[in-house]
Amino acid sequence: MKVLSVSSEVFPLIKTGGLADVSGALPIALNAFGVETKTLLPGYPAVMKVIRDPVARLEFPDLLGEPATVLEVEHEGIDLLILDAPAYYDRPGGPYVDPLGKDYPDNWRRFAALSLAASEIAAGLLPGWRPDLVHTHDWQAALTSVYMRYYPTPELPSVLTIHNIAFQGQFGSEIFPGLRLPAHAFATDSIEYYGTVGYLKGGLQTAHAITTVSPTYADEILTPEFGMGLEGVIASRIDNLHGIVNGIDTDIWNPATDPVVHTHYGPTTLKNREENRRSIAEFFHLDNDDAPIFCVISRLTWQKGMDIVANVADEIVAMGGKLVVLGSGEAALEGALLASASRHPGRIGVSIGYNEPMSHLMQAGCDAIIIPSRFEPCGLTQLYGLRYGCVPIVARTGGLNDTVIDANHAALAAKVATGIQFSPVTETGMLQAIRRAMHFYADRKLWTQLQKQGMKSDVSWEKSAERYAALYSSLVSKGM
Repeated sequence: MKVLSVSSEVFPLIKTGGLADVSGALPIALNAFGVETKTLLPGYPAVMKVIRDPVARLEFPDLLGEPATVLEVEHEGIDLLILDAPAYYDRPGGPYVDPLGKDYPDNWRRFAALSLAASEIAAGLLPGWRPDLVHTHDWQAALTSVYMRYYPTPELPSVLTIHNIAFQGQFGSEIFPGLRLPAHAFATDSIEYYGTVGYLKGGLQTAHAITTVSPTYADEILTPEFGMGLEGVIASRIDNLHGIVNGIDTDIWNPATDPVVHTHYGPTTLKNREENRRSIAEFFHLDNDDAPIFCVISRLTWQKGMDIVANVADEIVAMGGKLVVLGSGEAALEGALLASASRHPGRIGVSIGYNEPMSHLMQAGCDAIIIPSRFEPCGLTQLYGLRYGCVPIVARTGGLNDTVIDANHAALAAKVATGIQFSPVTETGMLQAIRRAMHFYADRKLWTQLQKQGMKSDVSWEKSAERYAALYSSLVSKGM
């Protein structure tokens, strides 16, 4: 089976979050199930800088007003189609924002162009290759199935994955003429959304199947609390909704071979984590003692619960713990966390910014990772924590609920617990979870049991890729 995947990010080429990890790892995992994937990705400067010897495969003289070329190249096991359109993508800043952190005003056109190019490839415009199915990711690619509906594209099945429904790609109605869609596409059963243009909404209406990145999140987005205004649309498509939990690349995330980990280890050699722990203490200027090190590796935003972390930081220290934070985000939260580090030198350390190697080392050396998200479609850092014996302390929501087994009395007795869950997601709820963790940590045998159980968890892509392959096959066999 041949699949065209469409994504605005693919690890290791360009990443701002979990979307990149999924769109980079899933195609490789699908190979084992006979699925051949080509991934269409914008030609950002970071992408163009690292690809080698691409082959020009398709020219668009006028892709929504600008010329573009589709380049084909293989990079680290991923078959890529790069949309080289300098007017859209060759600019400083990130994939979506300028160097000052402001959204590019033409994001609507940049990602409509990506979707339109994808629909043309779906129609067989790429010489010698035509997909059996199209898989799009998030709002940036969601217009693909809209273009497929209204353009003379042979009916191919399409799958849309929602990685985070909070990001919807909503724009004013004045952009509609620039999309070059027929007038009747501006309708409630397509992209019209309360008088505006909704990219994700259009994808939800036109894709043949919708997936989310965990079963619990699939249930949550049917509610007003988590559906972000689209719960009604999703409810109307409930028969086509599937929750498939994410996995991680267990070759990249492997404490026994990870090149950035100072001392490698496994479930039977957990004592080797001590050297990594000392490295963490040195990097963050912590006191080198036996107190547990709690870590946070996250975007510093309200959604991720970072205001709660900032508010309870003093209490963590008062309870005898240490805290290290790696991430960037809202200026006020960055400032609050840095202020807590200033109040508690040797007990709290904060590093503002993105540091992939350090995120690996923190998982390999810290004792527990705190993930207090108010909503979390899947989450990957808890999966990394499980893999590395860094016990996850997570909010009971979305994929966190699906992937971490709470250390309640029954789970501990059965020796299946892998972490600590808490609810509600409040300061009180988090502090109760931290107290439980401190209690467990004091019992070294029990703590080691939690670590080992977590490391035994299957966090790979194998089962999830099998479910995706089965979904693809069912759609293709129905001739949708």
